[in-house]
Amino acid sequence: MSDFLRDYLTVIWFGAAALLLAALLLAISAAIRPNKPNYEKLLPYESGVDPVGHGWSQSQIRYYVFALLFVVFDVEAVFIFPWATQLERYGGFGLVEMGVFVFVLLLGLVYAWRKGVLRWV
Repeated sequence: MSDFLRDYLTVIWFGAAALLLAALLLAISAAIRPNKPNYEKLLPYESGVDPVGHGWSQSQIRYYVFALLFVVFDVEAVFIFPWATQLERYGGFGLVEMGVFVFVLLLGLVYAWRKGVLRWV
């Protein structure tokens, strides 16, 4: 067996050991935990307040899109930070590329704004 495959075999062994240990610990905890369910314990918990009404409610997709836009612009900061720290190394080409990147993101922001996604209702 080559050294290349032996390295992968080591990773597979450690992964299998990790999965086996996790399964073993979950099985032990399931075996020794107390299990005494009653009506009070099975009620849904809502910040210390007794639940009122049905458990199902329709939520608007607008909140998920708002959160997704936050993640997109948060990732933008992750891409801009390394560029800003190595600005001298990239020079003019890096400046143009980052300008195009920011312009595309601004187009996305303008599109979301015009669609009314950024209105918090």
